[in-house]
Amino acid sequence: KIEAGQMDRFLPLIRENAKSSEADEPGCRAFDVCIDPAAPDAVFLYEVYDDEAAFQAHLASPHYARFDAAAAALVADRQVRTLHRL
Repeated sequence: KIEAGQMDRFLPLIRENAKSSEADEPGCRAFDVCIDPAAPDAVFLYEVYDDEAAFQAHLASPHYARFDAAAAALVADRQVRTLHRL
């Protein structure tokens, strides 16, 4: 959930993070940024990594650190769910 009125600032940051993740991280297979027009302050990120180590590498990457620092004040709430493909 993005702070009210901050979506225009947040979207360029998350799009760049997604682009860098797919381009620079060998273990990142997908990083989709999705929005619901009926929920103007919500963003859904669909990320696919080879394994937990690849996800941890993502969190330790320089581009993620830049994104996190720039976006921290724009995010009102965050829920992370980890799912495993069967």
